[in-house]
Amino acid sequence: MPRRLMRRAALLMALAVLAAGCQRQPPPLVRERLVVFGTYVDFTIAGVEEARAREAIARIGQDFQRFDREWHPWRPGALVALNRALAEGRRACPPRELAELVRLSQRAYAASGGLFNPAIGRLIELWGFHSDEPLTGRPPPPAERIRALVAADPGMDDVTVDAAGCVSSRNPAVSLDFGGIAKGYAVDLAVARLRELGIADAIVNAGGDLRAIGSRNGAPWRIGIRHPQGRGVLAALEVSGDESVYTSGNYERFNVHEGVRYAHILDPRTGWPVQGVTSATVLHHDGAWADAAATALVVAGVARWHEVAAAMGASGALLVDEAGVLYMDPVMRARLRIETSPPPRVVLAPPLGGG
Repeated sequence: MPRRLMRRAALLMALAVLAAGCQRQPPPLVRERLVVFGTYVDFTIAGVEEARAREAIARIGQDFQRFDREWHPWRPGALVALNRALAEGRRACPPRELAELVRLSQRAYAASGGLFNPAIGRLIELWGFHSDEPLTGRPPPPAERIRALVAADPGMDDVTVDAAGCVSSRNPAVSLDFGGIAKGYAVDLAVARLRELGIADAIVNAGGDLRAIGSRNGAPWRIGIRHPQGRGVLAALEVSGDESVYTSGNYERFNVHEGVRYAHILDPRTGWPVQGVTSATVLHHDGAWADAAATALVVAGVARWHEVAAAMGASGALLVDEAGVLYMDPVMRARLRIETSPPPRVVLAPPLGGG
């Protein structure tokens, strides 16, 4: 072989070896945890150098701390000020993200048929869930006070957001509590920030509620769904591209009085804690929407979960009842890997038709 061709072949071989070495050694995953919204928020970022990933997380952390202050339902902040204005019949102009949270909640309220209803903040407060203290042993509120708040019929259709982002309400009983959607919206904003900073492969996980974008160095992200009875992981699934997986459950915040367990998710139609369901998980491309839909499915219960999941455009849904039975659509069943043994009973529903 001529010397020139030999040199060219050697150069090509060296480049091939170098390229193969680069493929075998992608940047290591960067993981970091923040404490915000009363839970852990975990970041996992792939495909970029560590310094760049940590700088992005630091900027998102600053955003999250501000959102936590502004959106908190009982500590002094923008939401408390907004609720005070609504109770007094005044118009208020909250920060831009909070006004958008009101708009998102209005759309989710309408799509869920009112089962997702952040306007029932007074009921949530009446039950004692506007507190940082444990509630075990506290008796339920008087039934007549519950009935009075339900009769006042606060709903997101009582709220108006004008073109300037200012909020008003025709119903003074409206008191906003975004516990069923705020984490999802915050995660969506975090993903938007990551993309703005040129990061395309990541998971943002807020207490088990997450949105995944891109991939894990070319492989799907593998995530676990918590067992609602506190026994580790119920199931696992793989996600890639851009997808949110949100679970709403009655296993984290509750009160036990005289042997009766009262969970923090309230049925806005009755004013009482939901019974019969322990958790619901929703797949959707939008984190805020998945968060709201999961809450709505818990309220809908076994009888109506499928109807509400379809109405809210879920691409997959899972409901777990108090007996441990799993109800799911075919998309969720095909993607879910059940991790418990013996496996629970599964009830398969018709396709949702969402996505």
